[in-house]
Formats: sequence, C-alpha cells, structure tokens
Amino acid sequence: MRTKTSLQLFFLVSAWVATSPSRAQVKVQPRTTAPAPAPQTPSQENVESAFSGPESCAASNCHGGVQPKTVVRISQNEYSIWASQDKHARAYSVLSNPVSVRMGKILGLTAAPNQSDKCLNCHTLNVKPERRAQTFQSTDGGVSCENCHGPAVKWLGPHTLKNWTHDQSVKLGMYDTRDLARRTEKCLSCHLGTAEKEVDHTMIAAGHPDLTFQLDTFSSAMPRHWKPPADASAWLSVRELAVGQAVQLRAALNRLNRRSSGPHWPEFAEYECFACHHSLTTPEASWRQAAGYRSRPPGAPVWNPSTYAVFRHVAAGVDAGTMQQLTLQLVEIQRISGNPANKDDLAARANDAAVLTDQITQQLKSQAYDRNLTTKLLQEIADDSETISAEGERSAEQATMALDSLSLAYEKNEQVGNQAQLRAAINDLFQQLGNPSAYNAPKFAQQMQRVAKLVPRDRAQNVGELGAAPKVNSEGSSQF
Repeated sequence: MRTKTSLQLFFLVSAWVATSPSRAQVKVQPRTTAPAPAPQTPSQENVESAFSGPESCAASNCHGGVQPKTVVRISQNEYSIWASQDKHARAYSVLSNPVSVRMGKILGLTAAPNQSDKCLNCHTLNVKPERRAQTFQSTDGGVSCENCHGPAVKWLGPHTLKNWTHDQSVKLGMYDTRDLARRTEKCLSCHLGTAEKEVDHTMIAAGHPDLTFQLDTFSSAMPRHWKPPADASAWLSVRELAVGQAVQLRAALNRLNRRSSGPHWPEFAEYECFACHHSLTTPEASWRQAAGYRSRPPGAPVWNPSTYAVFRHVAAGVDAGTMQQLTLQLVEIQRISGNPANKDDLAARANDAAVLTDQITQQLKSQAYDRNLTTKLLQEIADDSETISAEGERSAEQATMALDSLSLAYEKNEQVGNQAQLRAAINDLFQQLGNPSAYNAPKFAQQMQRVAKLVPRDRAQNVGELGAAPKVNSEGSSQF
C-alpha cells in the first residue's frame, strides 16, 4: 500500500480535487436536474446489451458489504469502497461547481455542463435511454461499475452462480479488466481521450485540467477495490507499470495521428504545456535557454515526450530491433511536430510508430517481472535524470510516478535498509512538481540523482532481460 505522504503528494501533483475538474478527467458525482429519458421500446439487441445502473451492485450480499469477506474470492465490499473512497464516484459533482459552470459559458455549451454530453461522456455513466434497463435509475452516480465493467444485464444474474467463471461473463459482455492492456485502454478512453471524448487546447484554456495518466499509480489512488488473481506474481504492479506505459504511448500516437490528420492541426494540447506556460525568468536564469533548442527553431513547440520518458526504459531489451525503429520514428516526430506544414508526414509517422509500439506491447504482456528487473528499471530511470528532467515537467511527473511505483513494489517484496530515506527522496520529487509552471529542470535532475544513490542496485548487473534504453529528448536528438 502506498504511504499516506506519497499519495497526498500525488494528489497535489495531479490536481485531483473536488473543487475543480480532475486533471486526468477522473470522474466525479451528482446531477440536480437529470433530463427525463424519452419513452422508447428497446430493440432486442439493446435489451441484451443494456446497462443496469450501479444500484444493481449495491446490496450488502452483492458488492455493498461494509467488511471484506475473506472466505470467498470476491471481497463483496467493492461498491462500498467505490462509493466512499473512489474519486470516480464523485466525478459528476464537479460539473456543477463554479469552475465547471464558467467553463461551460466560455465554451458556449448549449446545456449546462451537468447536462451536456460533452462532459457527461466522461464524468458519468452516460448511456442512451434505449440502453437503460428498468433498474437504471439515474446518471448522477459518477463513473460507476458499468463504465469499466461493461453493460451488465446479460451477466448480472449468472455471474453470482457458484461455478460461474470470469470468461463466461466476458462472453456475455463484461469488459475484461483482467487484461492489463484492455484495462489501460478503458482508462485512457477518458484519461487521454478518444474522437468522441476530446480534451483539446480550447477546453484546457477554458479551465479543464490537461490529461495525464499512469496505470499503477492511478489504480492505487482510486483506491483499488479488487483482489489480485490468486496466481498473480508478487511483482504484478511492475507488470501494470510496463504494460500501462506501452498502451499509453500507443494511444497517444493514435491520438496524434487522428489530430494531425484532421482539419484543426496544430492542436496545442499535443505539446508539452509548460514549454510555453512557465514562469518567466531573466535570460541568465533560464535553464531552457541554457539547454538550447538543437534541431528545432527556438520557441517552436514540440510533441509532448512524457509518454515515452519511462516507456523507453521499460521496453529496452524486449525487442531491440523494433525499439530502434520506434526510437527513430519518435526522433522524427519530435523534429517535425512544431511545423504545421509537416502534418501529413507527422500523421503517417505517428501511425507507423503506433504499430511498432503495439508490437512491443504484446511482448511486455508476456514478459517475466521479478526483483532483478524491478531493480534495473529503478536504477535506469533514476540514472536518466539529465534527459528526463530536460524534457519538461510532464516527463518529470511520469518518471516520479514510475520511481514511486517501482520502489513500492520492491519494498513490498524485499527488505530495504534505507527505505525511509528513499521514500523521503521520492516525495521530494513530488514536491518539486507542486507548481508545474515553476518547474526547474536542473533542480529536479539533482533530486533524481539523490534518488539514484538510494535505489537498490544489488544483483543489477546480473539482469539480462533489459538492455540500455535508447534516449530521445525534447530537442529531437537520439542516442543509442
């Protein structure tokens, strides 16, 4: 379990507060005036794929128990954890706060945010009236059970049977969240967006937090309301980190392809926010000007590198040839991303890079995860302080969450003599991200170097699974 201090710092970094829309678009809660659905006669197909609503899971003998049951595979308090602790349960309520109301006015929404599909698609279980079962009472419960687990009408009853299996439920429409790639895809449908769920620069300018994500960290912060499988590896959270990073990069490249192929390119939300939105200093105090711009014109925007700041370390050694091809594509994407005239080439390269990323994703799903690999990842990410810190605040945030996740996985399974010092050093990284516009790369790099001196390094030289990660930095250069 994550330490209280670490989680508090994570919430500060991610701006997951109930007084404003979540940075990662993590969902929130209630509707004051829910529109009445128009009476319809559902088709047979819609009935079979209908949503029952979260109340169908709330009974104490289902998933609404107060205390977890230990004699069965399911704790049966999952709904209670969600309702009382999970920010997804309150995702709808932020749509009525003053910031959201002001956003709606700025964006010129034809309905209030708590009644607009543009907002409801990610902030609640917003399904068409014809796909609502008779048990479906309202859409004011935030992001609830079926947002993640799929329409439940067909499997709701059968899944309570004694010998019923998860695979049988999946065949009847349950979403397979046990598959880490599919789970990440589900999360990213809102935490990164789709064609139907867009958080673009216009929305961010109106007040919506920009999107960021890391599967293991965000899952722990929910908090988790599920047990790991009985046969799960002790290093499951490291697998979550690795697969989550790969799927996140693939989704980001697909979004880049979609946006650069569209009529509204450049889309400024694709760039690193704080390359532009940062505290101004005198020239002699500017670490950005001191670093230079290398292969791009000074001031030209560059595609946000945060989605591969950690991925390149996770993926190195899984498939060296594919990773080298991917790195070359990412270098070119960085180089051409700031010039609108390159949009067609950019879209094509993003598509090609997404295909390569998917190949590595499939291999990461079957990769063995253990103490030695965790140690090596900790060491390599911490040692990459100069490159990661120079890429900007969002890359620094990804690295910090990864170091936090990996160190906690290590501490869970191994004795760490300097555990308190390592925790404190990582928490100091979180503190440096508390004011993103004031981010200072040299200062952050120094703190990462302190972390690097504390991370476990024993046995690291015996690890053969991962090789050295190709480096791609925000200036568009590559080192192999």
